[in-house]
Amino acid sequence: MRELRFGRAGVEKGQALGLIVFLHGYGANGNDLLGLAAPMAQHLPGVAYVAPDAPERCAGGGFGYQWFPIPWLDGSPQAAADAGLAAASEDLDGFLDRVLAEEGLSPDRLVLVGFSQGAMMAMHVAPRRDRAVAGVVAISGRLMRPEVLAAEAIVKPPVLLIHGDQDPVVPFSDMTKAGEALTAAGFPTYGHIMEGTGHGIAPDGLGVALQFIREQLGIGK
Repeated sequence: MRELRFGRAGVEKGQALGLIVFLHGYGANGNDLLGLAAPMAQHLPGVAYVAPDAPERCAGGGFGYQWFPIPWLDGSPQAAADAGLAAASEDLDGFLDRVLAEEGLSPDRLVLVGFSQGAMMAMHVAPRRDRAVAGVVAISGRLMRPEVLAAEAIVKPPVLLIHGDQDPVVPFSDMTKAGEALTAAGFPTYGHIMEGTGHGIAPDGLGVALQFIREQLGIGK
């Protein structure tokens, strides 16, 4: 298992009432989403924010990181993508245990917020943990291996799917596919469409995410 480097913001360690872990997309890094901590903190008092870098340098080039290879972007074989997903899932699972212990919090005080490939990781790892997190916010992502979700899910935390209807990178139709699979497997599932939005996070999407997080953690206003 590889240790993940990360940035942190919010209340001081040991004082958090809740924890948000941001999971960035392909080719980015933890700082890409950690900037959301400042505007979110105004509505979520007492929350800590953690954003790890994915474990591998991006195969597609540049200075960012990837959770696993993406064959249609970087030309990698499917076997490498499958192995990368498995390895990164183990890395992230261990990382979540570590930061929860360091913050002195239980899993039900944690919300995962993932964007794009980070959303794929959040939806893949959360159902397979021993104890449920408070919630998952999956923005512009895709549910990996939906055909085995019902059989492999150990816990079923609530999931909020957010997607732009003009997304040219991860098709908008993937939101429906994820929602159908999650609902069929018994997950409390919610959705929000960012109308006219491409592959990004619009203000209305962030607002809906904040409301969901407040409800799951029972804090803020």
